[in-house]
Amino acid sequence: MKIKEVTTVLLTGPCTLDPYLSEARKLRSAAFIKIETTEGLVGIGETYGGYFFPESIPAMVDFFKPILIGADAGDIRTLWQRMYHCGNFWCRVGLGAIALTGIEAALWDLKGKEAGVPVYRLLQEEYKKDFRETKQHEKLPCYATGGPSNYPLDKLAGKIDYYCSLGFKGVKVGAGAYYKDRGSEISGEPEAAAAFEAAKLRFIRERFGKELWLMLDAHMGNHTAATWNLETALAVAKAVEPEELFFLEEPLHYTRPDWYAELCRNTKTRIAGGECLTAASEWQTFTDMDCFHIGQPDAAFVSGLGPFMEIAARLSAKNKSIAPHAWGAGAAQMQNIHCGFACSNTVMLEVAPAYGPLHSELIRDSLCIKEGYVLPPEKPGLGIELTDATIARFPFVPGSGEFNSVPGKILTT
Repeated sequence: MKIKEVTTVLLTGPCTLDPYLSEARKLRSAAFIKIETTEGLVGIGETYGGYFFPESIPAMVDFFKPILIGADAGDIRTLWQRMYHCGNFWCRVGLGAIALTGIEAALWDLKGKEAGVPVYRLLQEEYKKDFRETKQHEKLPCYATGGPSNYPLDKLAGKIDYYCSLGFKGVKVGAGAYYKDRGSEISGEPEAAAAFEAAKLRFIRERFGKELWLMLDAHMGNHTAATWNLETALAVAKAVEPEELFFLEEPLHYTRPDWYAELCRNTKTRIAGGECLTAASEWQTFTDMDCFHIGQPDAAFVSGLGPFMEIAARLSAKNKSIAPHAWGAGAAQMQNIHCGFACSNTVMLEVAPAYGPLHSELIRDSLCIKEGYVLPPEKPGLGIELTDATIARFPFVPGSGEFNSVPGKILTT
C-alpha cells in the first residue's frame, strides 16, 4: 500500500450546537490530513493544532510530505521515526510534534481500513505487552465537556440539566464563573477561590446528587483575571474534597511540574492533567514525578497514536489511570475514543455534547453512547469520513483559531 498523495484540509465551522458553550465560543477551525494510496484508499487524521494555529499546519505537512510519498503506508513506526528525526531541531515537542499527530493518525486510519478492523484493535494488539494488564473494555464511561461555568447558578443548573437530557451521566464545568455580558471571572486568591469553588460544587451536588460524575476544569489557570499558583490550587483542591470530584483538571500551568507533584501529594482530590503536553519525552518528566493521579493525553496532540499508547503505558506502569482529552473536531474525537479503548488503564472519556457539523459530518454513526457509556467503535479504521460536500460547506476562515487575548491581539470569533 504505497502513499500517492498527502494534503491538508483546513475548515471553519460552528464551534458547537451547545447553547451554553456557544456563549463563549462561536467558531472552530480544524486541520485534517488526507493521505491517498495507489490502491485508492484514503486515510484521514486530525491535528488539534488546527484548532489553535491552523495557518501553520499546511506548511508543516508539506515539509514532511517527501518522506511519505512512495513509502509503504503500513510501516507507521518507520515513517514516524523518519519524520521525527527529520524535524529533530524543532519538532521534538511543541507545534511540530502536534502536526505529526494528524499525519500519523491518517496512517492508522489507512491501516485499519486495509485490515477491515477498528484502529483501537490494531493499537491494542501492537502495544499490549507495554501495559501492566490486558483489558478489553466492553464500554467506557463518558462525560459532557461543558467549557465554562455559565452563571448565575440557575443557568449553571440549566446547563447540567441539558447535558443530562442528552444522556450524559458525567459533566465537567470550568472554574470561576462565565457571564454572557461580561465574560469570565475567577479569583487567584486562595481563600476566595476555595470558597467560590466549594460553594459552586456543593450547589451542584445538592441539586444533582452524588451519582453524577462531576469534574472541575481550571484550564491551567488560563484566565486574564488571575492565574492560580500552588497555594491557590491546593486550597481549592482541599476545599472541594467533600464533593468527591472524579477529578480536578489542570489547576496549574505546566511550567511547574514540581508544583503538580506537591499538589498530588497533599490532597485527596484526584488531580488530572496533560492535555497540553505534546510528546512522550515531555510527558516523561510529569510521569516520573507523579504529577497527575489521572493523565489526559490527547490523541490529536501528542505526536501520534503510537506515542499516546507509550504515554498511557508509562502511566500504567506507575499504577496511574488515563482519561483522554478531546476537544478537537470529529476526527480528533474518534482518535481519542480509539486510543481510550486500546488502553487498559482508561477510566473516562471526554465527549463534546451537542457537537457541531465539523464533528457530526465526519463521525456520522461511528460514536455510540448508551446510558452514559461509550461503546467500542465497530467501523474499520477510525470510522470517519471527510466528504467533498463538507469541505465545500465550511471553507476556512483565516484567523479563526483560538488563542488567549492580549493587548494588540484580541480573540473575536
